[in-house]
Formats: sequence, structure tokens, C-alpha cells
Amino acid sequence: MLENETKEQLKQYLALLESEVIFSACLDQSEASEKVETFLTEVAAMSDQLSIETKQLLRTPSFEINRKGADASGIVFAGLPMGHEFTSFILALLQVSGRPPKIDDSSVQQIKQIEQTLHFETYVSLTCHNCPDVVQALNILSVLNPKISHTMIEGGMYQQEVDEKHVMAVPTVFLNNEELASGRLSIEQILAKVAGPLPADEFETKEVFDVLVVGGGPAGASSAIYAARKGIKTGMVVETFGGQVLETLGIENVVGTPYVEGPQLMRQVEEHVKQYAVDIMKGQRAQTIQKKELIEVTLENGALLKTKAAILATGARWRAINVPGEKEFKNKGIAYCPHCDGPLFKEKEVVVIGGGNSGIEAAIDLAGLAKHVYVLEFLPELKADQVLQTKLHSLSNVTIITNAATQAITGTSQVEALTYNDRITNEEHTLHVAGVFILIGLMPNTEWLDSTLDLNQRGEILVDDHGATNIPGIFAAGDCTDSVYKQIIISMGSGATAALGAFDYLIRQT
Repeated sequence: MLENETKEQLKQYLALLESEVIFSACLDQSEASEKVETFLTEVAAMSDQLSIETKQLLRTPSFEINRKGADASGIVFAGLPMGHEFTSFILALLQVSGRPPKIDDSSVQQIKQIEQTLHFETYVSLTCHNCPDVVQALNILSVLNPKISHTMIEGGMYQQEVDEKHVMAVPTVFLNNEELASGRLSIEQILAKVAGPLPADEFETKEVFDVLVVGGGPAGASSAIYAARKGIKTGMVVETFGGQVLETLGIENVVGTPYVEGPQLMRQVEEHVKQYAVDIMKGQRAQTIQKKELIEVTLENGALLKTKAAILATGARWRAINVPGEKEFKNKGIAYCPHCDGPLFKEKEVVVIGGGNSGIEAAIDLAGLAKHVYVLEFLPELKADQVLQTKLHSLSNVTIITNAATQAITGTSQVEALTYNDRITNEEHTLHVAGVFILIGLMPNTEWLDSTLDLNQRGEILVDDHGATNIPGIFAAGDCTDSVYKQIIISMGSGATAALGAFDYLIRQT
């Protein structure tokens, strides 16, 4: 089952096991159980620290990872942890064996202080690049607190369960049998949901920063690195480190890196930031910013941070189409990531809204899974690169509809249909589909700045060639600004520009 190259890599990790680990497996005579048994047998044969036993678990096939002689870890994999989840499996092995997880001390203390019994279940797709972050975070909670347990459920192997629970997006997390959340979550966001946000008094001891960066995407990370390299006190307010890039699977235009996946790139970027003395405050959102004697940033939890200069790098999010049904059916048939959620629509009919590069790339990916894909474009022609359009036209199960104005998305508990108007004939049409993928560009995350800074009509922050805004000492970078092109490499460059601009501003103050 495991390729030789994968085995060689796995051997290196198995050498790091701190103690003996047992796979407690629940299997039967089914084909699915045979696959899981083969996988576990191959892995166990690679280290004398690993063994297999049988155990009754809630799902068959599934297996628990336990340290020999210790209480059950509560970490269960229901299905095969392959694809993107193979890393989750390796990390669970190491952490159950005794290797400490690499998270902040404050998060460790928060996890250990949780007193209620929590059982998490996460439905995943093995092609989802966001799922492992959630699985790994919940596994860490289980390792550190015996009152917490977590089961990863591979949707392809448990399709009936997925259908019964109306799981229409991955990852979807259930807590104690109630749906908790859907989509990407950081460990800080999970803790905020189950234990509440960090109180404001946790931030009272923070000294005045020289530069405070708001945002943790490419622009924010670049700003922090360039500021810290100047030897000045630098902080970061970060909701989720990585930003919109975490939604991107294949990246092929970062100079010097022919191919990298978004989550991998931002993990490398975060490690780079951590090489410097940057105070990273994760799981936090800025609520207001004001220029007084110093610049004051108030967080949503009420904490007040003070800084001599600030760099806003809050990025952007997928733009909404603002039609009836969009909010109601989000993650119930409405999706934004074909790589993550595409497998849930296998042999079903779906719509992709958007004729730009993102939309057409999504349609091409979905055509390999879905029964039929409809592409809706508001304009008379698609806007995607010609090479993508040529590929799209070659696919027999794709229908392209231009001059289409989406009117509504309807259904009962999940998406069942989409209605659009033909802008030429004004005729109304209905498509009976199970999924709607919306990819029509980005919207800047600047609502919290309304009436504070000068913005353009699109809500983007206006900046000069130093990254400066209309308020002295406040700079901005990346996709939240009026930068003409929204690209990772451009965001990184604008982050560097803003940091250098902020440093130049600081050294000229008396």
C-alpha cells in the first residue's frame, strides 16, 4: 500500500518515537477493513516500537493510537489516514509516544485547564488541504487533556454517515454529536469556541510596540520580518496565521519555488517569522485603531495594544454574490474550495459561478468528479487565461453559460437548485444542482476601518509608494490595499515596503 519513497520517509519519523505505541484496531471482514489492516500492518512492521491489538470502537474500520501501558489517548482514525492526512497520522504517532506538540505555552495551559468532557469528530476528505490543520489541532487537544477525545472520519469510507448528517463541506467538526463548525480552524479558534477567548487582562503586561502588524498572511509576515530585522520591538495580531493563502492548493509563481501548496508555504513563512523576536498574538481580531499620542489598537476581546507605528495587512476574503440562499446554505452545498469539497459532490451536478482563472480552474477540477458542471459567467465572455478555456472546452461534462445573472439558491436542508436570468433575453432558468462553488474574486477585510482611514470605492486602503495611509504612523500592505494586482509575491513585497516605510517614519520622530 505504501510506496517505497513514503516508507523511507516514514522510517525517519518512526526513529523519533519516544516510547512504544499500540494501534488498537476495530476491524471486520469488509474490504474497507482489509485496507486499514494492510496499512497498519505495513507501518507496524517498520518499527519494533509499534504493535497492533484488537479493540471494540464506535466505528468499523477504525483504530486508536495509544501509548503502551498508558490510558487511551482518545485519538481515533476512522478510515485510512492517507493523502493530506498522512501527516496527521505521523504527528499523532509522535505526540502519543511522548513528543510534545509544537504550540505556544499559553495554548498548552488553556488546553490543560479545560474541565468539561469533549468528544470531537471531524469529517474530512483526503484531498482537502485545510482538513489536516483541524485534525492535528484536535489531536493535540486529546494528547494534552485526558477529558478530550477526537475521531477523524474519512468521508469517502463513511459516505452513508456523511449523507445522514448532511455534511456538505470539509472539514466539518462535531462536538458531543452537535455540529460545531465547518471550514478551516486554527487551534486558537477552536479554543475560543470551547473555552472562550483569552481575556483582556492577558494583554495588560504588553509593552508599547515600535511596530504592530495586524494580519498574518504574506504581507503581514513580510512586514514583521522586515521590522524585526531592524531590531525594533515588533508584534503581530493574527486571527489565523497564513490568511487567504491557506485556501490555495497549488502555487507555481513564487519566484525560486516552482511548486508549493498554500498551507506548506505559510508554515515555512511562520517558521521564518519565529526566527525573530516577534510577539505573535494568535486567535485575535482587531476591532478599532486610533491615532492618539500613540497608535491604539483595540481587540475584539477588549484588550488595548499601543504602538508607535502600525501596519495593517488584513488581506481579503472570497467575494459574495449576495443573493437569497447564499448565507442559508453556506457549507450546505455552497462552497469556495473545489480541492476540499469537490469529493463530496462525486457524481452530482454542480455550478461554478465565475469565469476568471479561479472559477475555470475549479470547473476543470470538478469535472473529474461531478456528473456535470455548469459554469455561470455574468459577462458575455469568460475572463480566464486562454489555456484554461481551451482545457475547459475539451471537457464533455461541462456547460458554459454566459450573460447569466444569478437570482437565488434554493433548497430545504441543503442546496437543491439555482435560478439565473439570461441578461440578453431576460428569461429565467433553473438548474437542479447539489452544489454551488462561488469564485468571483476577493473583498478586502476593511469593514472595521470604516470612517477611520481613506478607502476607495471597493473598500481598499489607499496607500502611497511607502505603504503609508492618510494617518501618520499607520501603514498598510497586501490585498487589503489598492494594489492593482493581488498576488502572493506582490503582497510580500508590499509588506517589506510598509515595514521599511514604518521604520523610516519612526527614526524621523522626535
